[in-house]
Amino acid sequence: MLRDSPGFVAAFLGAAKVGAIPVPLSTLARPEEVAFMVRDCGAILTITDADPPAAPAGRVEAADTRGDDMCFWQYSSGTTGAPKAVIHCHRGALFPAEGHGRHIAAIGPDDLVYSTAKLFFSYGLNNSLVIPLAAGASVVLDPERFAADRAWRLIRLERPTVLYSVPTAYAALLAAAEAGTPADPSSLRACISAGEALPAPLAERWHRRFGLRILDGIGSTEIGYIAISNSAQDVTPGSSGRVIPGYEARVVDADGLEASEGTLWVRGGSTALGYHDRPEATAATFRDGWVVTGDRYRVADGHYFHLGRDDDMLRVGAQWVSPLEVESVLLSHPDVAECAVVGRADADGLVKVCAFVVLRGAAPTSDLADFCAERLARHKRPRWIESVAGLPRTATGKIQRFRLREAARV
Repeated sequence: MLRDSPGFVAAFLGAAKVGAIPVPLSTLARPEEVAFMVRDCGAILTITDADPPAAPAGRVEAADTRGDDMCFWQYSSGTTGAPKAVIHCHRGALFPAEGHGRHIAAIGPDDLVYSTAKLFFSYGLNNSLVIPLAAGASVVLDPERFAADRAWRLIRLERPTVLYSVPTAYAALLAAAEAGTPADPSSLRACISAGEALPAPLAERWHRRFGLRILDGIGSTEIGYIAISNSAQDVTPGSSGRVIPGYEARVVDADGLEASEGTLWVRGGSTALGYHDRPEATAATFRDGWVVTGDRYRVADGHYFHLGRDDDMLRVGAQWVSPLEVESVLLSHPDVAECAVVGRADADGLVKVCAFVVLRGAAPTSDLADFCAERLARHKRPRWIESVAGLPRTATGKIQRFRLREAARV
C-alpha cells in the first residue's frame, strides 16, 4: 500500500521477480475497505510508506515462473459493491505494452509519460509502469492525490509528452483552465482516456480549447487494460473506437447471439484468469476466455459506442434509454459541469429518468428541462433534474450509480 513512487515500482517488480504475488491496494480507500481487502487476499506481508527503504542484499535470482503462473492480483474498483480480487498471469501482465502501448499510444524511449490515474489502479499500473518501462520511456510519478491546479503545474514544469487520465479528471482540468488556472499543454502529443466513457461534449470542448484530441478507450481490471480505443488516425467522438490488435470483441443479445447492440464480450492477451475465491462471479464473467464486461454497446462501421452498463440501462415506456445519451445532452449545456442519470419510480411505480447535475453557474433546472425537451425524445427526457454539489465516486473516479439510485428512492 504505497503512494506513486519509485518504491512502488521496486516493490511490485521485486515481488513478481521472486515469485511472490503483489496485491496493490488503494491509498484512497477507507480503513474498513482496506481491512476487507487485506482479509480477503490473505496477505502475509505489507509494504507501506512507513517502512524504511530496504538495503541491497546482493543479487536476487528470478523465480522459475511460467507465462500462465499468477503474477499479481488487483482489486476491481467497486462501483457496484465490495471489490473483487482479479488474478493476472505473467504473460498477460506484459501484453498492454504490445497492445495499446504500441498500436495506440505509440510509446517510445523519447516519451515522458504522466498519468493522473494512480499505480494501484489497473489503468494507472499500465500507464506508469508496464507500458513506459517496456518501451524505455520515462514517467512522472506524483505521490499526491489528483488536483487540477497541481496537475497543470506538473505538466508545465515536467513537460510530459503523453497524458493518461480519466473523464472526471479531464473535466476538472478543463474547468480549472476555464477558471483561469495557467494551463500549458504544448508539450503533449497525446491525451488518452479510459476508466469510464468519455462524453462527446467534453471531448469536443477539450479539443476546441487545446487543439488536442482525447483518445478514448474501453477496458477493465478484468480485461487487464484498454482493448478498444480511438487512435490518432481515427477519432470518433462519443465512441470507444475500434478493437486493438491482439484483442477480439463481440456484442451479443440476451440469448448470446451476435447483435448490433447488446452486451460487450472481450478477450485478448491481457485478460485475467478470474476472481479470487469468487467461483460464481468468475463463472458469470469469465467464459471460455471471454470477459463478459456488463457494458452495453452498439456497433456501427467497426466503431463501438458505449450505451452504459447493462444494469444501468433504463426501461421507460417499454423503450430502452441509455443514461449516457441523456448525460451527453445535459453536458452540452454550458452551465452543466457534471451529471449522472439513473432511473426513479414515479407515483404509479413506473420508471422515469432522473438526472443529478453539478452546475457551474446558476441556471435553474427549468432551463435544463427545456434544453432537454428540444434535443431528446419524450421518453428520454428527465422527469426530475436534481442539483447537487458533487457526484459519488469510487477512489478511481467512476460514478457510483447505485448510490444515486438509493438517493433517488428517498
